[in-house]
Amino acid sequence: MGLITGLLTLPVAPVRGVVWVAEKLQETAERELHDPHVLRAQLAVLNQELEAGDITIEEFEREEERLLDRLHAVRAGRVPSERR
Repeated sequence: MGLITGLLTLPVAPVRGVVWVAEKLQETAERELHDPHVLRAQLAVLNQELEAGDITIEEFEREEERLLDRLHAVRAGRVPSERR
């Protein structure tokens, strides 16, 4: 980047920084969303909530099905690929 280009694009530098941070946050969130270890941990917490009586069996079954579907999708390789 030349001196003139650098000076002309200087006002949009904060926007580029915010966009970069937003992209990194999205990548991290997607990675955690599809991480089998995180999904198993969420299932364990769900079981604890059921045993403690914090949630009903209907809530448990609904959430368990959602988490298991995500886990099966990860194992089957049906997770959306990362944008690059």
